[in-house]
Amino acid sequence: MGVFNLFRRRPQPQAELPSHSGYYATHDALDYDDWDSRLDRHDSALEAEEKKRLRWWQRVYWRERRKRWWLGRILAAIIALFIVLVAWLAITAPLSKSLEPIAAPQITLLAADGTPIARNGAITDEPVAVADLPPHVVEAFLATEDRRFYSHWGIDPRGIARAAFTGTGGGSTITQQLAKFTFLTPERTLTRKAREALIAFWLESWLTKDDILSRYLSNAYFGDNVYGLRAASLHYFYRKPENLKPNQAAMLAGLLQAPSAYAPTRHYDRAERRMRIVVQSMVDAGYITEAEARAMKPPALDVRTRNDLPTGTYFADWALPGARELTEQGYERQTLTTTLDSRLQNIARQVTQRAPLGGAQVALVAMRRNGEVVAMIGGKDYAKSPFNRATQAKRQPGSTIKTFVYLAALRDGWSPDDEIANTEITEGSYRPRNANERYSDTITLRDALARSSNVATLRLFNEVGSEKVIQTARDFGIRASFVEGDPSIALGSTSMTLIELTAAYAGIAANAFPVEPHAFAREEKGWWETLWDGPGSLSGRTHDDIQGMLRAAINDGTGRAAMLRGPNFGKTGTSQDNRDALFVGYAGDLVVGVWIGNDDNSPLAGGISGGGLPAKIWRDFMNGAMNVKAAPSQPAPREQNDPGTPIEPLDVPGLDDIPLGDGNSRLRIRDGEAVFSTEIDGIPVDITIGEDGLAVDEQAIEEARRRADERRFEAIRNRRDERLRETEDAGN
Repeated sequence: MGVFNLFRRRPQPQAELPSHSGYYATHDALDYDDWDSRLDRHDSALEAEEKKRLRWWQRVYWRERRKRWWLGRILAAIIALFIVLVAWLAITAPLSKSLEPIAAPQITLLAADGTPIARNGAITDEPVAVADLPPHVVEAFLATEDRRFYSHWGIDPRGIARAAFTGTGGGSTITQQLAKFTFLTPERTLTRKAREALIAFWLESWLTKDDILSRYLSNAYFGDNVYGLRAASLHYFYRKPENLKPNQAAMLAGLLQAPSAYAPTRHYDRAERRMRIVVQSMVDAGYITEAEARAMKPPALDVRTRNDLPTGTYFADWALPGARELTEQGYERQTLTTTLDSRLQNIARQVTQRAPLGGAQVALVAMRRNGEVVAMIGGKDYAKSPFNRATQAKRQPGSTIKTFVYLAALRDGWSPDDEIANTEITEGSYRPRNANERYSDTITLRDALARSSNVATLRLFNEVGSEKVIQTARDFGIRASFVEGDPSIALGSTSMTLIELTAAYAGIAANAFPVEPHAFAREEKGWWETLWDGPGSLSGRTHDDIQGMLRAAINDGTGRAAMLRGPNFGKTGTSQDNRDALFVGYAGDLVVGVWIGNDDNSPLAGGISGGGLPAKIWRDFMNGAMNVKAAPSQPAPREQNDPGTPIEPLDVPGLDDIPLGDGNSRLRIRDGEAVFSTEIDGIPVDITIGEDGLAVDEQAIEEARRRADERRFEAIRNRRDERLRETEDAGN
């Protein structure tokens, strides 16, 4: 509108001022207020111009700011800092994280037939809810850990001061402890303490007190690799936390200060002394009376869970990461069935243990044609060396890699009957020699692979080209670091793992590649998925040709020691100076790789080669495996109830300790006597049945009877007192 007003408005005639009569006098029409306003604006403009010449780091720049200006910007900075802090906490400390277990829950791995293999991870169970717990359970933890929990805002200055001056108790609240073991590392720095305080405020702002306490009790460590109150209650007393007795709750609360040092399964006397401190803290907090504290006796343990299984084996260590991916993140313990065949694993263990290895190490991996690993040996002794030489050690494959040179040639149009020069190489910088020093003018590809001719293989590699050979190896799943153009890769100079090499041979056996070794059954792909993203395959002729060449390598070549009665296919491998000796092959549905070598990569004593001891181990394993009926294949990974201990006929757990009833009674076999143990009013009682007949601990029974009488008389007195109070109230 201002633009239109310029055209709409007409200039108004200015009133003429009377002329001055020769002197300057104050005119009546002069507006002093307007004049002062103009001067003020002029001064402000000058001040602003002067301000522009100043820099923000000069004190004069800030001196003249008004209080309202400062207040507005300070409030804006506080709001911005608060928004940034909330966003930072939401990213680094999401509330959902406090609902997750702080230690990976226990996973039990079973063989395909249900035989337990290993049990790994923390003992956890479902979270607890404070509202469902008896008051004496909650009070035991509050008395010893944070008495002012329901009155502070995440940080307790009085508690910090008390801990500093008395030297007893901790300065951290339950909220701070939850923040520490859920979100932070255990480092002791001021930065971590500051983050702990911020996260504590964050938790207090968004969660109720009961939620915080529930999450704390569900995650706290109680020793014996047990996390959470529910798991601890079941582990030490075989009771649900909702049914804990006061003395049991007091002992569990005492464990939190030093769980490993106070674990009652190993240090019951320490746990008992600590329990007394907790009970006295409950008296000081007003939760119980002195009389109730004196009457509280140490609880009897009822530990029923046994862990006779190892925490790891060569196979279990390899399978565990995949098991974690299959299970949902939660507190519940999991039991998963693997592809391992316990009988084949036992055969693998036997044939490798009786092999004359000397000081060398051995590795064996057996899998189905689809990649299901059914047996694995990663070394001579897992207890002495858990390093898995089947899956972790990268060693030179020797002549076993030649298979893929010849396969690349077959894919490129060559035939097993085609001939290639087998004369000694005398030109060039790389001049390998045949191991037996035998040469000929020409040799067929079939015989060259069977006899493992180095010079013929190198010439074939140069004819086909390194790109096609490397691509063939890649197609079959070998991910080793090949150097394009390096002729030594044709003779096995590139290091790789045994399981990687064996899986590549599985791709040949199945004519479906690449094959990925796996420890858990996988669902078969549908026809559309197979059509769209199915495995690669060789032409029928090429597959028959390579199989014929691998069979000739056993029957007529370097692998004669591995010969079986039925059809068998494989290839020997020996690295330079006999540092590695291998045999990889397949028969029936099994594909097996065997490696022998020294961990320091030194030459093998006695000049062991791939056609010697590794081929014999392969043969012995295959002969034993062919007589074993395969375990039923599972369509997908399955969970089942944990059988607890090995269930093989020769490994039945002893029946010397049998729990009975609701967990308060047990039957033990000791020195030919049967001992029935139970609990009467908190007093353990043993009844022994032996050669002398029935024996009862009369003193324990008398103590239990006396305790029962005291409680009965106390109940009578309480009822009488209540009636008297009711009578008095009615009279008033």
